[in-house]
Amino acid sequence: MPTDQSPTATPAIELREVTKIADERPIVRDVDWVVQPEDRWVVLGRNGCGKTTLLRIASLYLHPTTGSVSVLGNTLGRCDVRLVRERIGWSSASFADMLRPTLTATEIVMTARYAALEPWWHEYTDADRAHADELLARVGVGHLASRQFGTLSSGERQRVLLARALMNDPGVVLLDEPTAALDLGGREELISTLDSLALDPETPPVVMVTHHVEEIPPSFTHVLLMRDGQVLAQGPTDDVLSAAALEACFGLPLQLERRDGRWLAWAKRGS
Repeated sequence: MPTDQSPTATPAIELREVTKIADERPIVRDVDWVVQPEDRWVVLGRNGCGKTTLLRIASLYLHPTTGSVSVLGNTLGRCDVRLVRERIGWSSASFADMLRPTLTATEIVMTARYAALEPWWHEYTDADRAHADELLARVGVGHLASRQFGTLSSGERQRVLLARALMNDPGVVLLDEPTAALDLGGREELISTLDSLALDPETPPVVMVTHHVEEIPPSFTHVLLMRDGQVLAQGPTDDVLSAAALEACFGLPLQLERRDGRWLAWAKRGS
């Protein structure tokens, strides 16, 4: 996969000294983070460490208390965020609960054209429907196009939501815990799909939040480790991921191995 990190390229995401305070408590503190056009990032850390807050700031749905945020060349506070959000693909495990279960998979994907939850609020063309079906096929669930969303397995739903995140040909894709609540089969199928997308040079930069190194697709290029709202380490996956770094991130002694491109971590015996 190309890894051109030319300094003249406009970053997909650029955060400088970003802090978010809520209820007089810093949720995110002094974060500097740059996502380049060819990057595929994993944001990793414990529950409550600020991962989702960081993603919401990067999606321009949450303003930081201090610091600067630029997405796809647009600086927060100096742009129409409604227009920029249309160029940000978003998916999360919790988003599935907001969608009417009787909608078909095609309708679920198609409604992203206008960032809607229902198809009756806007008019859609045959081209919109065809594009939605193409995206379903791209993520491996084209055969489910006419199935009702509520009849799909959790893993199938997450792949439909992934297709939805790609509907508007976004400049960046943000995935908040897409493997949450999936069984082993559903998780592995989704990771395989994400791995294939990451290898495709036509795929925009991707950022995925997770709690588990086992869920890092082999072709993802970068990792950001968070603890208590702060960045512990960030950079190329092979440089950042180590047992020592994970121990600092999760607060317990850990073993770390890599097999067939996948990472495995577990607590040391007696810890």
